[in-house]
Amino acid sequence: MTTTSIPTPHAVSPAARDAALAALAPAAWGTTYVVTATLLPPDRPLLAATMRSLPAGLALLAMTRRLPRGSWWWRTVVLGTLNFGAFAPLIFYAAYHLPGGVAATVGSLQPLLVALLSLLVLKTRPPTTVLVSSVVGAGGVALLALTAEARLDPLGVLAMLVATSLMAVAIVLTKKWGSPERPLVVTGWQLTVGGLALAPATLLLEGVPDALTGPNILGFAYIGIFGTVLSYVLWFRGIDRLPPTSVSLLGLANPLVAAIAGFLVLGQTLTPWQLLGFAVALGAVIVGQTRHHDHS
Repeated sequence: MTTTSIPTPHAVSPAARDAALAALAPAAWGTTYVVTATLLPPDRPLLAATMRSLPAGLALLAMTRRLPRGSWWWRTVVLGTLNFGAFAPLIFYAAYHLPGGVAATVGSLQPLLVALLSLLVLKTRPPTTVLVSSVVGAGGVALLALTAEARLDPLGVLAMLVATSLMAVAIVLTKKWGSPERPLVVTGWQLTVGGLALAPATLLLEGVPDALTGPNILGFAYIGIFGTVLSYVLWFRGIDRLPPTSVSLLGLANPLVAAIAGFLVLGQTLTPWQLLGFAVALGAVIVGQTRHHDHS
């Protein structure tokens, strides 16, 4: 007598679980704008980037006690610079000079950049539905984030565009090179490289603040622990397990959370058009992930 197992209809697929965990990273990054505006010292993007990277990186190095080997020394320098050394100060500059919504709208172009780079570097073409989801998602974010009062600081927009492009390159290179260690180890390497590159520039250009307030310390701790260590471990894990455009599409969680945080913390209002944009962007993420998993 043979028995057949009945599949459970509500079982969560490994790909869906990986996507959900990876989405927690851009969700955490979506709070950066509110934390920067309310807790961090004003107009210090290099200090914010250094405090985000170096203490966390050194702590992870001490915890994991693993160093790169062979070609992973120069690859870590490249990825650490892309993800932290160059990316982080640009992000904080944008956060200081743009409303979160404008920055998020520029950042929502990332899935399209990743799709193009995947085609050029990885020779892979994402499903058409995913490309459409990326375009629709960017449109939804624009509806959600761009208001009549939005200030378009040209340097802020340029900083966000460059940061978005750097992260797109980092996603594709990480996918191309793979990972020699578990995410916690790789995160420590890259954070340390980025932090060591940022520290001299911070001392030279901004200097050390005379004093840090309690809210400043709380803000740096939040960004270092939740917005960096935990989020990047999940992000690198997601890049390792998911198609690159799928991971990048999850980045739309950033502006969605930024909008919610602005509404709850900063008292920003949401118009019917913004609510429509929220729904469109969220739908694009869900449809894009579903189609990617169908093709994986």
